[in-house]
Formats: sequence, structure tokens, C-alpha cells
Amino acid sequence: MKHRSCLKSVLFVLAILALCSVQVSAQQSRSRGIYGDWVVKSEFNGMSFESILSFSRDQEGKYTGSYISFMGLSELKDVKFEDGKLSFSRSRRNRDGETSTSTFSGTIAEGVLSGTMTGGSRDYELKGKRAPRVSRAVGAWDLTYSMGEREITSKLIIKADAQGKLSAQSPSERVEHTITDLAYERGELTFKRKTKWQDREFESSFAGRIRGNEMAGTFKSQRGEAPVKGTRIGGAAIGTWNLDIAYGQRPRKQRLVVNPDMSGRYGAIAVKKINLEGNKLSFKVTLEFGDNTFEIEFAGTVDEGKLTGEQTTSRGTQKVTGTKLVRRLRQRNR
Repeated sequence: MKHRSCLKSVLFVLAILALCSVQVSAQQSRSRGIYGDWVVKSEFNGMSFESILSFSRDQEGKYTGSYISFMGLSELKDVKFEDGKLSFSRSRRNRDGETSTSTFSGTIAEGVLSGTMTGGSRDYELKGKRAPRVSRAVGAWDLTYSMGEREITSKLIIKADAQGKLSAQSPSERVEHTITDLAYERGELTFKRKTKWQDREFESSFAGRIRGNEMAGTFKSQRGEAPVKGTRIGGAAIGTWNLDIAYGQRPRKQRLVVNPDMSGRYGAIAVKKINLEGNKLSFKVTLEFGDNTFEIEFAGTVDEGKLTGEQTTSRGTQKVTGTKLVRRLRQRNR
């Protein structure tokens, strides 16, 4: 009897724990909701196309969204998401200048967005996952600190692998640095550093905080403490840019995202490397449609939150102007 009673107690506890786990998972899913970018794919004439569905909220707390493709950016209307069901409508102008409207009906389940766009020139399926975000610690940093009466400058390069795991290096011509135990959470950055110089070797630890493109912290070692200030290289370009592209009588809107590691997305097109020299920004992307390729080259200037330049394709050159998006709502560091 005692064994049966104990077994029932164990099973009851396990059931409660399982229920709590499901509730926590559901709460986490609801708290994140649909916000952010979703990379979705569709098929047309045997070819696969990638687009971005980007969702956020307006000042009144209502869902807003954008449909972003290589053709440009269009706003979504009537965005609704409840109990895992997602719907919205999208209007766009065709080549004849006429406006057509299509609607989406689908679901988000187990991290996958899927559903059907209906209306317009054709119906098609969309399916994809949330785009991974690049950690705000990633990037190249210029560091400045003092050792005694000497002011020292160095570089810290933080990278993330495909799984998001961070690593770092501090290249130098005179000394050898090895960085271990790197961790970043909620804006707090910590790591250990082993330094070799000639026949001497010593260890130090770093603890600091990242706010935007600035870093502040302290190196600690047997020699004492050294306050550190850091600035992210390329900070003026990093972020989200809302673009206007001049196409004669039919201007287009587009989006450029510059990640902290200077990778990015131009519309829905992944950009491996965005170059920034001084205030000159440039990149090149190549699209493949079956046996055909389509290249886009961009060159412009960044100045106080404004981007001006030109994009060049096989169809000619178009003027581009852009404004950097300023996040007004407080967001957690990642």
C-alpha cells in the first residue's frame, strides 16, 4: 500500500511539473509573439523566392507589419494574431499602375510561420522561420585604457557562430592575447584574457556594459584595475535604414539592415559584407533566378542618420535616400 501511495504521489508531482512547463513555454511564446523578422519562402515557376515579414507595434499598441522582397517594401494592413493564428492584407501596384490586394491566412506553431496568400495575380504558399538576431556584443571594438602612465589602445573582435555562440580575439603586433570564458547577457559583457609579452605572461579579467555602440568596463589583474572605454567600429552605419528608391514615376520603398558584424540584408537579400570606409558605405549582392543572375551594387554616404547614394543594376542607376530607424521603445539587450 505504501508503495502504491508513493507511486501516486510521484506521478502527481510529475504531472504538475509537466503542466507548469507547458504553461511557461506558452507564456514565453506569447510574450515574444510575432515581433521581429520572419524569413519566408515561396515557389513560383519552379523557383524559390525569399521574402521578409517584419512585425512590430505602433504607439497605440496595435500590430503593424511590412512585406519586404527584392522588389521593395509594402506595408501590411489589418494584422491580427491570436491563439497562433495570423492574418493580414497587402496592397501593391502592378506594372500597369493598378492596385491589387491579397490576404494572408496562416499559423505560427513550433517556431514555423506558414499559410497562404490569396488574391492578386496568383495564390501562393509562404513558409519560414524567425530570422536569427545578431548579438549586440558582436563586432569590432576600439578599446582605450591606461596602465600606469601609459595609455593603451587595442582592438576587440567579437564573433558569433551559426549557433550564436560567441568568441573573441584581440589582435596585436607586439603581444599575444588569448580570450576565454566570454559571456554576454542583458548588456553585461565578461571575459578572461591571458597576455604574453616577450618572456612575461599575466592574466586579467574584464567586466563591463554595452550600450548601443559604446562599451565601458574594467580590466582587473594583479597589477590593479584599469577603466576601459570602447567604441564599436562602424556604429554610424549599424542599424535599420528605411530607403526611398527613385524609379521614375514609380518610386519604391526598401529596407537596409546593417548588423553589428557588418553583414546585413538589402530588402530580403542577404549581404555577406557591407563596407564602411570613413562615411562611405558600399556593398554588392547577386541574385540567382534559375540560370539567370541579377547584380545590385550600392555606393553611398552616411551622415548624421541620413544615407544618400545610388544603386546600379542592369536596368540602370537609381538615386537612393534613407533615414536610420530610431527605436523609441526600450528593448532588452541580447
